[in-house]
Amino acid sequence: MPDDLERARARLAQARRVAALCGAGVSAESGVPTFRGPGGLWENHRPEDLATPQAFGRDPVLVWRWYQWRRELISRCQPNPAHLALAELERRLAEFTLITQNVDGLHSLAGSRAPLEIHGSLWRLRCLGCGDEREDRRLDLPDLPRCGACGGLLRPGVVWFGENLDHDLLERAWQAAEACQVMLVIGTSAVVQPAASLACTAKRAGAFVVEVNLEATPNTGQVDVSLLGRAGDILPLLLAPA
Repeated sequence: MPDDLERARARLAQARRVAALCGAGVSAESGVPTFRGPGGLWENHRPEDLATPQAFGRDPVLVWRWYQWRRELISRCQPNPAHLALAELERRLAEFTLITQNVDGLHSLAGSRAPLEIHGSLWRLRCLGCGDEREDRRLDLPDLPRCGACGGLLRPGVVWFGENLDHDLLERAWQAAEACQVMLVIGTSAVVQPAASLACTAKRAGAFVVEVNLEATPNTGQVDVSLLGRAGDILPLLLAPA
């Protein structure tokens, strides 16, 4: 890995346009629980059965209880060295785009100015009546929070199963992948579409693609450098002087 690390560090130091795609592995290093997969049950409910428009329509109180529990857990988490390194990289570059699949808001807390939260944010609430959406970090929301403007029912501002990603955010992510000189793909399994295709898009457009992950992924054979390990350990090294 030392030679690969040096190659990646050198290319990053020379780049003017950089994009980064972050997945759940980055948040896991801050202690954010993984809610899907083994051990992901909450009160005998699978997240896949709660994070849908249909579930919210049937029992909004149940769905909100789950999201309130998640907000409470994540409120105790803090940005880790990977979040901080990405915020520092943004400060160094004229053109940097951070694309995240995570909904915990830790990139913003670390100082990232405008992360593309393509799956939304737990800390944003959207009105089903007037469509108003705003940040609300209170942990004592009522069981069924209501819009202050129109009185409509509020829902979490996240993308649920069966819903489309925000078109404008996704378009900006594609544009960043196509324009960047270096793309970092960090802590993502590379199986959730359409985000999983961003690395291939960047590679086809001529970018140098660096993967940082605990284990190999479907993208590993296609990237320029794969660095295995914790993002919080590797990203600060990438930013260190050669």
